Amino acid sequence: MQRLSIRFLITALAALFIATQSLSTSAQITGGATGRVRFHNEASDTTRITEILIAETSREARNAQQRIPEIARLFLDAPYQAATLEGDPEMVTIDIDEFDCTSFVETVLALAITADENRSSWRDYVYNLERLRYRNATCTDYASRLHYFSDWVVDNSHRGLIEEVTARIASPSYQVKTLDYMSLNRDQYPALKDSLQFERIKNAEIGYRSHRFPYIKPGSIREAKLQEGDIVAITSKTPGLDVQHMGFIVIEKKVPYLLHASSKAGKVIIDKVPLADYLTRTKNASGIRVVRLKD
Repeated sequence: MQRLSIRFLITALAALFIATQSLSTSAQITGGATGRVRFHNEASDTTRITEILIAETSREARNAQQRIPEIARLFLDAPYQAATLEGDPEMVTIDIDEFDCTSFVETVLALAITADENRSSWRDYVYNLERLRYRNATCTDYASRLHYFSDWVVDNSHRGLIEEVTARIASPSYQVKTLDYMSLNRDQYPALKDSLQFERIKNAEIGYRSHRFPYIKPGSIREAKLQEGDIVAITSKTPGLDVQHMGFIVIEKKVPYLLHASSKAGKVIIDKVPLADYLTRTKNASGIRVVRLKD
């Protein structure tokens, strides 16, 4: 009964909070050049974001990294849906009902960061989501989105949001790749029919010619010092592509597992097999990169 009362109180507070802050779907709420947001379902999205933030800010945690596993588990069994961020024009897209692997990771991270700032407004969540998702923290167009994981790491590391720890937690190997998969496969990306966006993506790829990055091979996973809440990116053997999938680490009986939006399972799951076994069974996977939120 006490648990139900707490849940009722959180829901009531969230509803009150939303009622005082409601804006239209294309509201001017962020500092970006467009300042526009696209909701999957504005009423339910903003209410649930606020509920999560109110509950999470009341919970003690040393840092945002510690908040990740609990928040991520809230979305277990949510449907997998590819290309959830696509739309014309480009906007900061909010959808907490369904996910692809990237939108799932960014959603959880933005919630964890916002809660760690002791903020419970969905507006603050959107602000942090835009910071994570777009180059220089600003949504301007399709090409401003950080499509390649390496670009995402460089941009967010530069602004102090994350740090890559791959080379610190295990004996790393290194790959050297030219990241040009998007421009070489233009037909797979509807937005690249626009010549301007295509040229801007090509310009972004220029910075990643012969790009060198660390990764941990599957055979070294068991020795890696992985932590709960680590962001794990599955590195790819596909030419021109650095990473093919993302998720979070959860530890069960001292063994790391992947919590992720799985296209195979069709939903958000904790994979049934340990991470090391998952990698050996995944086509084109060469290993992992590991990133953590900065304290």
